Amino acid sequence: MTTNQPQGPNVGLNPQNVSLAYLFLRIIFGISFFNAGFTRLFDIPGFMDAMAGAMADAWMPEALVRITAVGVVFVELIVGALLILGLFTRGAAIAGFCLMAVLMYGVTIVQDWGTAGSQLIYNVIFFILLAGVSFNRYSLDAMLFGSKAEGTPGERPLESAMRFVLGKQKRDRSKYKPTNLGKNL
Repeated sequence: MTTNQPQGPNVGLNPQNVSLAYLFLRIIFGISFFNAGFTRLFDIPGFMDAMAGAMADAWMPEALVRITAVGVVFVELIVGALLILGLFTRGAAIAGFCLMAVLMYGVTIVQDWGTAGSQLIYNVIFFILLAGVSFNRYSLDAMLFGSKAEGTPGERPLESAMRFVLGKQKRDRSKYKPTNLGKNL
Protein backbone atom coordinates (compact mmCIF):
# COMPACT_ATOMS: atom_id res chain seq x y z
CA MET A 1 0.00 0.00 0.00
CA THR A 2 1.50 3.32 -1.02
CA THR A 3 0.74 6.64 0.55
CA ASN A 4 1.27 10.17 -0.66
CA GLN A 5 2.57 11.28 2.71
CA PRO A 6 6.36 11.68 2.95
CA GLN A 7 8.05 9.20 5.20
CA GLY A 8 10.98 10.64 7.13
CA PRO A 9 13.90 8.61 8.37
CA ASN A 10 13.52 7.02 11.76
CA VAL A 11 16.55 8.36 13.59
CA GLY A 12 15.57 6.84 16.91
CA LEU A 13 15.41 10.04 18.94
CA ASN A 14 13.75 9.69 22.31
CA PRO A 15 11.01 12.36 22.58
CA GLN A 16 11.74 12.90 26.28
CA ASN A 17 15.41 13.53 25.54
CA VAL A 18 14.52 15.86 22.67
CA SER A 19 12.19 17.76 25.01
CA LEU A 20 14.97 18.02 27.58
CA ALA A 21 17.46 19.21 24.94
CA TYR A 22 14.85 21.73 23.74
CA LEU A 23 14.51 23.00 27.32
CA PHE A 24 18.26 23.56 27.67
CA LEU A 25 18.59 25.19 24.25
CA ARG A 26 15.63 27.46 24.96
CA ILE A 27 16.98 28.53 28.37
CA ILE A 28 20.59 29.04 27.23
CA PHE A 29 19.52 31.01 24.18
CA GLY A 30 17.05 32.97 26.30
CA ILE A 31 19.82 33.88 28.74
CA SER A 32 21.98 35.09 25.85
CA PHE A 33 19.19 37.23 24.43
CA PHE A 34 18.04 38.52 27.83
CA ASN A 35 21.55 39.50 28.88
CA ALA A 36 22.18 41.28 25.58
CA GLY A 37 19.16 43.48 26.28
CA PHE A 38 19.75 43.75 30.03
CA THR A 39 23.36 44.95 29.75
CA ARG A 40 22.39 47.54 27.13
CA LEU A 41 19.43 48.72 29.18
CA PHE A 42 21.70 50.67 31.49
CA ASP A 43 23.58 52.36 28.65
CA ILE A 44 20.99 52.92 25.93
CA PRO A 45 22.62 56.20 24.78
CA GLY A 46 25.97 54.40 24.39
CA PHE A 47 24.34 51.59 22.43
CA MET A 48 22.54 54.12 20.23
CA ASP A 49 25.86 55.86 19.55
CA ALA A 50 27.55 52.54 18.72
CA MET A 51 24.80 51.55 16.28
CA ALA A 52 24.78 55.02 14.70
CA GLY A 53 28.55 54.80 14.27
CA ALA A 54 28.35 51.34 12.73
CA MET A 55 25.64 52.52 10.31
CA ALA A 56 27.28 55.88 9.48
CA ASP A 57 28.00 54.86 5.88
CA ALA A 58 24.49 53.50 5.29
CA TRP A 59 21.72 55.38 3.55
CA MET A 60 19.48 55.17 6.65
CA PRO A 61 18.81 58.36 8.63
CA GLU A 62 20.61 58.44 11.97
CA ALA A 63 17.32 59.03 13.81
CA LEU A 64 15.94 55.76 12.42
CA VAL A 65 19.07 53.89 13.53
CA ARG A 66 18.80 55.36 17.05
CA ILE A 67 15.10 54.47 17.36
CA THR A 68 15.87 50.96 16.14
CA ALA A 69 18.63 50.67 18.75
CA VAL A 70 16.17 51.40 21.55
CA GLY A 71 13.74 48.83 20.13
CA VAL A 72 16.48 46.21 19.89
CA VAL A 73 17.22 46.53 23.61
CA PHE A 74 13.63 45.97 24.68
CA VAL A 75 12.90 43.20 22.17
CA GLU A 76 16.03 41.32 23.28
CA LEU A 77 15.04 41.74 26.91
CA ILE A 78 11.44 40.58 26.44
CA VAL A 79 12.16 37.75 23.98
CA GLY A 80 14.97 36.50 26.24
CA ALA A 81 12.77 36.51 29.34
CA LEU A 82 9.95 34.69 27.53
CA LEU A 83 12.36 32.05 26.23
CA ILE A 84 13.87 31.49 29.69
CA LEU A 85 10.39 31.00 31.15
CA GLY A 86 9.07 29.05 28.19
CA LEU A 87 6.09 31.40 28.04
CA PHE A 88 4.60 32.29 24.65
CA THR A 89 7.58 30.48 23.15
CA ARG A 90 6.20 30.41 19.61
CA GLY A 91 5.48 34.14 19.65
CA ALA A 92 8.87 34.87 21.20
CA ALA A 93 10.63 32.89 18.44
CA ILE A 94 8.66 34.75 15.77
CA ALA A 95 9.49 38.11 17.39
CA GLY A 96 13.14 37.02 17.53
CA PHE A 97 13.07 36.17 13.81
CA CYS A 98 11.61 39.62 13.08
CA LEU A 99 14.35 41.31 15.10
CA MET A 100 16.99 39.25 13.34
CA ALA A 101 15.57 40.30 9.96
CA VAL A 102 15.94 43.96 10.95
CA LEU A 103 19.47 43.40 12.24
CA MET A 104 20.46 41.33 9.21
CA TYR A 105 19.21 44.08 6.92
CA GLY A 106 21.33 46.62 8.78
CA VAL A 107 24.57 44.66 8.82
CA THR A 108 24.30 43.68 5.17
CA ILE A 109 23.72 47.29 4.11
CA VAL A 110 27.12 48.19 5.59
CA GLN A 111 28.57 44.89 4.30
CA ASP A 112 29.58 43.59 7.72
CA TRP A 113 29.68 39.98 6.58
CA GLY A 114 31.31 38.67 9.77
CA THR A 115 28.41 39.88 11.88
CA ALA A 116 25.96 38.64 9.24
CA GLY A 117 27.45 35.16 9.58
CA SER A 118 27.08 35.27 13.38
CA GLN A 119 23.48 36.38 13.01
CA LEU A 120 22.76 33.39 10.79
CA ILE A 121 23.56 31.17 13.78
CA TYR A 122 20.91 33.03 15.80
CA ASN A 123 18.44 32.46 12.96
CA VAL A 124 19.19 28.73 12.93
CA ILE A 125 18.51 28.57 16.66
CA PHE A 126 15.26 30.51 16.24
CA PHE A 127 14.36 28.03 13.48
CA ILE A 128 14.96 25.09 15.84
CA LEU A 129 12.93 26.75 18.60
CA LEU A 130 10.01 27.50 16.29
CA ALA A 131 10.06 24.25 14.32
CA GLY A 132 10.46 22.17 17.48
CA VAL A 133 7.92 23.98 19.63
CA SER A 134 5.97 20.73 19.97
CA PHE A 135 8.85 19.52 22.18
CA ASN A 136 8.41 22.46 24.57
CA ARG A 137 7.16 20.14 27.33
CA TYR A 138 9.10 21.66 30.21
CA SER A 139 7.77 25.20 30.09
CA LEU A 140 5.11 27.52 31.37
CA ASP A 141 3.42 27.10 27.99
CA ALA A 142 2.96 23.39 28.68
CA MET A 143 1.81 24.00 32.25
CA LEU A 144 -0.69 26.71 31.37
CA PHE A 145 -1.82 25.88 27.86
CA GLY A 146 -0.92 22.23 27.32
CA SER A 147 1.70 20.52 25.25
CA LYS A 148 1.48 18.87 21.85
CA ALA A 149 4.80 17.06 22.06
CA GLU A 150 5.06 13.89 20.00
CA GLY A 151 2.14 15.06 17.87
CA THR A 152 -0.51 14.13 20.43
CA PRO A 153 -2.63 16.54 22.44
CA GLY A 154 -1.19 16.92 25.89
CA GLU A 155 -2.85 17.51 29.21
CA ARG A 156 -4.22 21.03 29.45
CA PRO A 157 -4.38 21.74 33.18
CA LEU A 158 -5.75 25.28 32.92
CA GLU A 159 -8.42 24.31 30.41
CA SER A 160 -9.33 21.22 32.45
CA ALA A 161 -9.75 23.32 35.55
CA MET A 162 -11.86 25.87 33.69
CA ARG A 163 -14.00 23.13 32.14
CA PHE A 164 -14.50 21.58 35.57
CA VAL A 165 -15.52 24.91 37.12
CA LEU A 166 -17.68 26.00 34.19
CA GLY A 167 -19.14 22.54 33.74
CA LYS A 168 -20.15 22.43 37.39
CA GLN A 169 -21.76 25.86 37.11
CA LYS A 170 -23.59 24.71 34.01
CA ARG A 171 -24.97 21.68 35.86
CA ASP A 172 -26.03 23.84 38.80
CA ARG A 173 -27.84 26.26 36.52
CA SER A 174 -29.54 23.53 34.51
CA LYS A 175 -31.88 22.60 37.36
CA TYR A 176 -33.34 26.11 37.21
CA LYS A 177 -34.03 26.03 33.48
CA PRO A 178 -37.54 25.20 32.43
CA THR A 179 -37.33 22.19 30.14
CA ASN A 180 -40.79 22.31 28.66
CA LEU A 181 -40.86 25.99 27.81
CA GLY A 182 -43.25 26.61 24.96
CA LYS A 183 -44.90 23.17 25.17
CA ASN A 184 -47.87 24.53 27.09
CA LEU A 185 -48.55 27.40 24.69
